[in-house]
Amino acid sequence: MAGSKRSTNRPHREGTKKLAALNAQLQQEIAARDRAEKTRMEVEQGHRDVLGRFESAFDNAPIGMALVDMNGRWLQVNAALCRIIGYPEDELKATTLDAITHPDDVNLAADDLQQLLAGQIRSYQVEKRYHHAWGHYVWVLLTVSLVRDGEGRALHLIEQVQDISESKELTRRLEFFVDHDFLTGLYNRRYFERELAREVERAKRYGTPGALLVVDLDHFKDINDSLGHKAGDNLLKNVAGVLKQRARQVDVLSRLGGDEFALLLPQTTADHAEIVADEIVKSLNQRMAVDMDRSIVITASVGVGISDGLTDTELLAYADLAMYEAKQNGRNRFAVYRPVKGGRQHVSARLAEAERIRRALEEDRLLLYAQPVMDLRANTLHNYELLVRLPGERGGDPLLPNAFLYVAERFGLIQAIDAWVAREAIRLIAEHARAGQRLVLSVNLSGASIGDPKLLALLVERLDEAKVDPACLIFELTETVAIGNIEQAKDFAARLHSCGCQLALDDFGVGFASFYYLKNFPFDYIKIDGGFIRGIASDRVNQMVVQAIVTIAQGLGKKTVAEFVADEESASLLRTIGLDCVQGYFIGEPQPIAKILPTGALRMARKMADHKSV
Repeated sequence: MAGSKRSTNRPHREGTKKLAALNAQLQQEIAARDRAEKTRMEVEQGHRDVLGRFESAFDNAPIGMALVDMNGRWLQVNAALCRIIGYPEDELKATTLDAITHPDDVNLAADDLQQLLAGQIRSYQVEKRYHHAWGHYVWVLLTVSLVRDGEGRALHLIEQVQDISESKELTRRLEFFVDHDFLTGLYNRRYFERELAREVERAKRYGTPGALLVVDLDHFKDINDSLGHKAGDNLLKNVAGVLKQRARQVDVLSRLGGDEFALLLPQTTADHAEIVADEIVKSLNQRMAVDMDRSIVITASVGVGISDGLTDTELLAYADLAMYEAKQNGRNRFAVYRPVKGGRQHVSARLAEAERIRRALEEDRLLLYAQPVMDLRANTLHNYELLVRLPGERGGDPLLPNAFLYVAERFGLIQAIDAWVAREAIRLIAEHARAGQRLVLSVNLSGASIGDPKLLALLVERLDEAKVDPACLIFELTETVAIGNIEQAKDFAARLHSCGCQLALDDFGVGFASFYYLKNFPFDYIKIDGGFIRGIASDRVNQMVVQAIVTIAQGLGKKTVAEFVADEESASLLRTIGLDCVQGYFIGEPQPIAKILPTGALRMARKMADHKSV
């Protein structure tokens, strides 16, 4: 009986176990489905959150954003894009991408778009012009990417739009001033020389000479000195306006620098060039405004050159020298160089001088003179200023700078002269250093040498080779050069100063506007213009001017030097005023360097010691 009962309950228990197992499996499946549903809902919520954040970022982006279909229609735009091109959202969506694009820019980056569609690139950038609602075009930088569906088909383009109109305008202006003069808007010397070379080459090829006119205002320096540089600038702009009226569309009008202009006349006869030159002289001989309250009468001297068989360098030199002849003959007129009428005669002398200078440089025959500069406080030699001379012909007297430097400048030889003097100065300083003597020399630099990278490289190389104290070398720039080339002069002065050299601003005081610039230059010395020093002992006005310069210089931490000191009374007065150094015939005349150094330096020191009572 007992065995029979156990046999009856076994199937029941087995069924109960199966039922429990099925129930557990069902619960697991339900739990799994619940987890899957929860995950699905979380993913969908995540997608909605991502989409919401994207739409928020799209709408509130600081740059323009747009969704564009593959036919170029705007699907979605943000507020920033509407501000950039001036259209309300509804108006913009009613148009197409091509409709607001500048016609010349519609097909820009077409190759990039094809590469994007082919999956070869992920995005690209392009600069285009979009039509603004107010009628003008704005420059934009587009960053374009592509949206695809799950099967990889192209759906939409996403454009990021940045307004670059301001930077494009700045770039345009910078590009403009690469070839144009900042003050007058005329072509600058760089552009002019390029066009001159092209015109000369064209004239040779086709046998149709042109003409070159060089225009220089008369007594412009006096205008700057008396009325100030702002008045001078206004005058130059007015002159440029007059010259524009005389120039044809095919002519090239340029400001070469300072108060010098040039007008290139392609395919022009000598007779017509003379007519134009005469018209320019007459047109400029008039009263012109320099500010709201003042006007002055100006005149100009014009030189004319004909490009018949000449190089561009020769043509510019001949026209320039013809202008110089016009000035020598009384100003307010023109002079012509015409080879067909034997007009080479007056120019030939200049060419001969240029050749003499060139030979003297090649053969190292330039002459070096020196003039002492005295320290007023210590009554000792402070330094020597180096001066260059050109050997005279057939043993004659050497030529002074004012007799040949003009030609050197016009024929592009002045930089070589400056470099020669600088090399000689470093050599002399090094020789004295090896002998245990400290020698300080000052070297004058021309305007053409300002910013010359070759000269800077030469100085650095020679100073390094000579192993001398660079502070023993003083470079002098005239105030006219420094102020006339303000940015170049600042950079050049800073570079020289960084090498350890000292700098002096020569001929200072001609215009008090220069005090504004003075604080921006790393000059160590201010050499006061000789016009304030001559006869200063009896000129109360000049005394006050010099006192003012000294006071300001001391406040700026700069030393002062007075040139053209001719007598003991002037030297004594300048010491009382507070001058640091003096220079002039009373201290010592310029002499050949061989007579002064090295034993000459000791004699000069003794001579200056004799003037302690000065």
